[in-house]
Amino acid sequence: MSQLFQPLRLNSLELANRIVIAPMCQYSAEDGSASDWHMMHLGHLALSGAGLLVVEATAVTPEGRISPSDLGLYSDENEAALGRIVAAIRDYSPIPFAVQLAHAGRKASTRVPWEGGKQIAPAAPTGWKTTAPSPVPYLEEYDAPIALDEAGLVRIRNGFVEAALRAERIGIDGIEIHAAHGYLLHEFLSPLSNKRNDQYGGSLENRMRFPLEVFDAVRSAYPGNKPVWVRISASDWVDGGWDIENSIVFAKELEARGCAAVHVSSGGLSPLQKMPVEPNYQVPFARQIKQAVNMPVIAVGLITRAKQAEAIIADGDADAIGLARAILYDPRWPWHAAAELGAQVIAPEQYWRSQPREHADLFKIRQSA
Repeated sequence: MSQLFQPLRLNSLELANRIVIAPMCQYSAEDGSASDWHMMHLGHLALSGAGLLVVEATAVTPEGRISPSDLGLYSDENEAALGRIVAAIRDYSPIPFAVQLAHAGRKASTRVPWEGGKQIAPAAPTGWKTTAPSPVPYLEEYDAPIALDEAGLVRIRNGFVEAALRAERIGIDGIEIHAAHGYLLHEFLSPLSNKRNDQYGGSLENRMRFPLEVFDAVRSAYPGNKPVWVRISASDWVDGGWDIENSIVFAKELEARGCAAVHVSSGGLSPLQKMPVEPNYQVPFARQIKQAVNMPVIAVGLITRAKQAEAIIADGDADAIGLARAILYDPRWPWHAAAELGAQVIAPEQYWRSQPREHADLFKIRQSA
């Protein structure tokens, strides 16, 4: 029996299998509001048979967007636009929806990747001044961010809470807080970007303080039966930076506060990172964290093959696997994995005729959404 296709619970949310569609920025929003592209993109992935779909990094304030085309959940218009898409997809797919709430910090105000991804100057028509724990730019040639004062911290923390409340109103099933990939909460964690000398800088306890405050605030605001979890970068891949030992301490602190899971990625904070990108390259981080906590651990990192994913779960390296680029390339990845591993997936009845004869029992009847 395939371990990848066993159910998994995050608080009261039950996933049909251990395949998680990881958040993937689309850079296709309009003033932070989801567009028809998101309807097509998310609707497509919602039919994949995966156990959970996590909507891309969604900014909690306008200046928290990575680019001017990033998704947001900070206005009534943003809420209505994403709510329209969630409601439409629910008519055709029972897949649970989560949203990744984020603030880009010093990596905000950039061009979209296909335009080079470089910083947009604050004085440019589509740019803005970025904020961060300390006035340390991501690249030397970038405009330095403004170090957040107490009022700024309160405003951002409240932004996370307000976005969580909006997510609840439109029927989102879970929240992932983005503390990875060099964005704001990761910037607080890492000594490479956090040079503060107040209660939010210096010691590991102090550097964890603001990310933990954000988690506590979101956890308190969001319904207790719905899961809230965190995505982390387990290592900066830079000497003297955030590392796996720090990540284990952070994960334990999160678990003690009611965190439902930890989604383990790495890197993104420094252009000096030396990352050995190869299949499963981040899985050892997930394994070490899983050995230290009881909450579910989601592993990512060039996981592209069914038997590869099966082994990660069967060997106890993680409780679920995250797919990003692999599922963009093959949006029916879970179907093909189920066929290879002798399992079943939920698929729309309209597609049942597509089953190959040798996998005539691949699809199971969908449960009501």
